[in-house]
Amino acid sequence: MIRTILLLLMLTVLTACSEFAILMSGSSLAISQNTYAKVYNGIDVLTIMSTEKSIKEQVYEKGKEYIYDQSIKLFKK
Repeated sequence: MIRTILLLLMLTVLTACSEFAILMSGSSLAISQNTYAKVYNGIDVLTIMSTEKSIKEQVYEKGKEYIYDQSIKLFKK
């Protein structure tokens, strides 16, 4: 246990990462001063709360379905 703590402490000091950067690296919400980023993150949080999926996941699934549908049409011709 002490060895692990010492290793993490050395890693933190030697890579020049602050505690804040390490804590925020696991967070899904990024801190930004950009108004558009704040609005997008707010809408994304509301979307996740209501649909259990982020905006990116929904766009990815719709895009995947569209590509699949288009490829099926090519082979049916």
